[in-house]
Amino acid sequence: MPNKSKSKLFAALTSAALALSLAACQSSSDTSGKDSESDSANKDKKVKITYARGADSTGSTEKLIEAFEKAHPNIDVEYQEMPNDSGQQHNQYVTAFSSQSDEIDVFDADVVWPAEFAQANYALELDRLIEKDGIKMDDYFPATVQAGKFGGKQWAMPKYMDAGLLYYRKDIVQTPPKTWDELIAAAKEGQGKEGTKFGFVLQANQYEGLVVNAMEFIASYGGQVIDENNKVVIDSPESIKGLTKMVEVVNTGITPNNILTFTETETETAFIEGQTALARNWPYMYRSAADKERSKVLDKVGFALLPAGDKGSASTLGGYMTMINRYTDEPEAAWEFVKWMTGKEGQTISAVEGGRAPTLKALYEDEKVKEAAPVFGNEEFVNVLHSAVPRPVTPNYQEVSDIMQIEISQALTKKITPEQAIKNMQQKMEAALNK
Repeated sequence: MPNKSKSKLFAALTSAALALSLAACQSSSDTSGKDSESDSANKDKKVKITYARGADSTGSTEKLIEAFEKAHPNIDVEYQEMPNDSGQQHNQYVTAFSSQSDEIDVFDADVVWPAEFAQANYALELDRLIEKDGIKMDDYFPATVQAGKFGGKQWAMPKYMDAGLLYYRKDIVQTPPKTWDELIAAAKEGQGKEGTKFGFVLQANQYEGLVVNAMEFIASYGGQVIDENNKVVIDSPESIKGLTKMVEVVNTGITPNNILTFTETETETAFIEGQTALARNWPYMYRSAADKERSKVLDKVGFALLPAGDKGSASTLGGYMTMINRYTDEPEAAWEFVKWMTGKEGQTISAVEGGRAPTLKALYEDEKVKEAAPVFGNEEFVNVLHSAVPRPVTPNYQEVSDIMQIEISQALTKKITPEQAIKNMQQKMEAALNK
């Protein structure tokens, strides 16, 4: 076991009921953390847990941890910053958990990971803890709860959710475009105005964000990737139309020459520095654009639904869940942190300080939250969250994503046609799911 000095758990934060609950969880399903001995001499000592998540440019993670430690003086939380790229995060977690490492206790997981991590036995099952503490999962958006389920059990708590938005410069674009063709026209007209260099930016680098963006094009034309029966159905006229439109948007002269290197970070920088007239990004960018110290577009920002295809506007469900490492030495302290962070107190901090969209429905009525990020008080945006398009829920998701990234990138660079890219995805995904 890696060196990790941790005292055993303390009475101030845990009760006999929680200890019994975790013991029952282990004995019945073998999904709890390592056994913790009862040691009365350690009751008043601090417990240290490690929380891992991707890089956070907003500073909200540090504020969240500070608030938690103030409310829970017997738990110290060490923040381990992971790469910003979700694919790199995923690979590092798999490497650690497959070797049964206990270095990370709590970690944020992309909404598409819980099924894979549950099947691989990397995560602690949460149902008994949720029931014991009376947490009402109906208080959360249903799609986020479902994202944390696998095999009928809850493996992750919803932390924050995302749905893609169209941002635009109100001093350049008078009316936000409602279709992809209107977006191309608006971007061409706005490009070069008010010091801008580009008409439109999105996430087109070969990483998970590319899949997210592509699915918004595909779904807006009625295409699907995998249906409810876990059957690959991406090879359809609708999917081809969606990818064809994405290729057109990227190659029509309105995006930067290096758009294929753009992630959320490059998108945010281009927009808040006044380099582009329109941008596709997550809700958090609204707060960045309103940051007086960083933004050059203060009071010039509007947001709208993403442009529509034949079947309307479609935003991919994004966001992160929070999970507990099955091999943690401190399951009780880890659960206290997860419960608090994904509850009202923690999500309020994430929303107000970090611009992260809450998974708790009631927080969209909270005046403090709406004041900090007006997008959260917008009824149309909340409706988008209710109807966001989920990515395929499958333990093989990483393989599916890798296939999509490669083929979509080939199409965007015009090495293959959209039709061929779609056919390749169909064949390769079928092979991956039928192994």
